[in-house]
Amino acid sequence: MTDTWSPITLGGAQLPHRLAMAPMTRSRAKPDGTPSDLAPEYYAQRATMGLLITEGTQPSGDGQGYLATPGVYTDAHVAGWREVADAVHHAGGRLFVQLMHVGRISHPENTPHHRQPVAPSAIAPGVDMFTMAGMQPIPEPRALTTAEVRQTVADFANAARRAVEAGADGVEVHGANGYLVHQFLAPNANRRTDEYGGAMENRTRFAIEVVRAIVEAIGPERTAIRLSPGLPTGGIVEGQDNDGLYRYLAAEFDKMGIAYLHLLHIGNEPLAADIRKAFGGVLIVNRPGRQRDQIGSDVASGLADIEALGTMALANPDLIERLKTGAPFNEVRKDLFYAGGGAEGYTDYPTLTTA
Repeated sequence: MTDTWSPITLGGAQLPHRLAMAPMTRSRAKPDGTPSDLAPEYYAQRATMGLLITEGTQPSGDGQGYLATPGVYTDAHVAGWREVADAVHHAGGRLFVQLMHVGRISHPENTPHHRQPVAPSAIAPGVDMFTMAGMQPIPEPRALTTAEVRQTVADFANAARRAVEAGADGVEVHGANGYLVHQFLAPNANRRTDEYGGAMENRTRFAIEVVRAIVEAIGPERTAIRLSPGLPTGGIVEGQDNDGLYRYLAAEFDKMGIAYLHLLHIGNEPLAADIRKAFGGVLIVNRPGRQRDQIGSDVASGLADIEALGTMALANPDLIERLKTGAPFNEVRKDLFYAGGGAEGYTDYPTLTTA
């Protein structure tokens, strides 16, 4: 039985234990998408998590959906992320930048060019989004042309190169949570008639091409992807109808030898077990709402090689020490998750030595 505190090798680097920090949007980037001046401190504070997966980071202007999210496609972005990566490495951690193209989960008021959102098909998600003018319905997106789909693949690869240029140890493609990659996978969001729509092999083509392009750009040991089978968010409706699609993807990513596959697991245990069998590399499992006494159970059972923790790591910079010693957790301040700009609820959570 593998213990939570056993070391593990990931992408050629040894991690000290089997826990990681899950990606969490914090909405504190500068207006141009450069990480905030507090971002190096925020991430470095949590370096004892070993592997830190960053907040969703857009690979292009079209990839932005929310206010104050970072990008990684300009020189300014790279300079900002370099400060983050240097701080994390100095503190002993490893950093994977999550590349998040939101697709249709966007609003023109939130993007640098104020254009209509883009998506596999011109189907609105049917949800609202926060803008500077308050909550507004997300408008119908514009369907990407076949040429634009291929350009978006290239945008992901370029962003991956820029992340490595900034000092990141790798990138994680956000293929989950109702965003662009997930939209291509879901039949109710993808009604294309070209090679990127219809049959399962076509709906998975975009995800596979993105990952393959990144592998070719920065190497498989620096490449990862996150998937969320059946997650009903952002207007996505899959249920278990796409289970076979995810088994297929797991096997395809296994062939590429990528650093890890990150599974957002919402309770489909048979599918999770099948993904574990199909993907022979490092499997990270993130279960939303995980309780403290459940941490380590997926590693112990052999389902996961690493477990990703979100809110716990957000509110407890020294989460690893608290778990090892049994110390209580800080109170989570949910109203400050996306407060924008300041240290409150971001870098001011106390540690056991500063409380």
